[in-house]
Amino acid sequence: MIFLDNASTTKIDARILDSYSELLKKYFANAASTHSLGNEVKELQEQARAQIARYFKRDKNDVIFTSGATESNNLALKGVAMSYARSGKHIITTTIEHSSVKETCEQLRSLFGYEITYLEPDENGVISLEAVKSALRPETILVSIMGVNNEIGSINDIYTISKYIKEHSKALVHVDAAQALFKVQQDYSYCDLITVSAHKIYGLKGSGALIKNKGVKLTPILSGGGHEFGYRSGTSNYATNIMLAKSIRLNAEEYETNHKHVQELHDYLYDYLAKQDKIQINSPKDGSPYIVNFSIKGRPGATIAQALDQQGIMVSVASACSSNKSKPTNVVYKVFHDEDLASGAIRVSFAKYTTLDEVKTFCTVLMSIIQELRG
Repeated sequence: MIFLDNASTTKIDARILDSYSELLKKYFANAASTHSLGNEVKELQEQARAQIARYFKRDKNDVIFTSGATESNNLALKGVAMSYARSGKHIITTTIEHSSVKETCEQLRSLFGYEITYLEPDENGVISLEAVKSALRPETILVSIMGVNNEIGSINDIYTISKYIKEHSKALVHVDAAQALFKVQQDYSYCDLITVSAHKIYGLKGSGALIKNKGVKLTPILSGGGHEFGYRSGTSNYATNIMLAKSIRLNAEEYETNHKHVQELHDYLYDYLAKQDKIQINSPKDGSPYIVNFSIKGRPGATIAQALDQQGIMVSVASACSSNKSKPTNVVYKVFHDEDLASGAIRVSFAKYTTLDEVKTFCTVLMSIIQELRG
């Protein structure tokens, strides 16, 4: 099996799995319990929270553990919208965000009367500072822009955009960093809210966090026992929370090694595909090295992906059509406005475990499939 769908999820690091198993065996108490074992669990979790806070240069009490990026995005957008409604009901986001951002914005628009401005990407799939400048208003309360696009790997200049917003408006800035964290280097100094996910960085599924700036108000979307400083009630999933901190530490320590390895894989595949007839690469060459999106002109991506799957190679095909099936709505279409390219889009995504031999095998099998279909 060759797994090239790592933007969807990654294989768990064995060190995470081993530590997780040991935690569950030894520390099984509720972190909210007041007895000695409960206090031990709580202390371990708070040490993990502090470790994450130090990495992001935030206060320990501003790390909110969640079930993953989808919940973090929902809490960021809905939490801000409900807390700052008196300041304005205008939110800025983009047409190429993850569905957990886009659909949350649509819910805020349709049910609660918020006005949403959707910024379009440029020809490289990037959101420009000029687009943000033109959309900002006095009543804008939140700007939500992803760090790295999950379909084509384009990188947004989060530092420059967030710095401008903070210097020229009262709007809060949210970044969905699920595809960016430890894949590319970004500076989140001016971001008020940061979404992270464990299973994108060799950690556990169902684990993530929303990191906020001190003083940012959020209305909780889960009410109950007042857990996570009142922002997210529910019995703490302490073991996954502790492992999120370990995943962050390991990835921080190994960033340079992993990045260099994946960059070599990216460059090999990118250069190989660029030489092939009737293949268009949809990812910018200077995008995230972890993602290469391309289309085979005249061939549906799903057909190619299915043929690859039959050969034991797993890739991803973006959702190509809208609910009414009238036109493609994926990121490739938003960037190139070409239905043929959009319906033919295939995403290959790497991990630290991916080998060059696997990439070479993918290239060989891909060309064999294309030749067979043409024949």
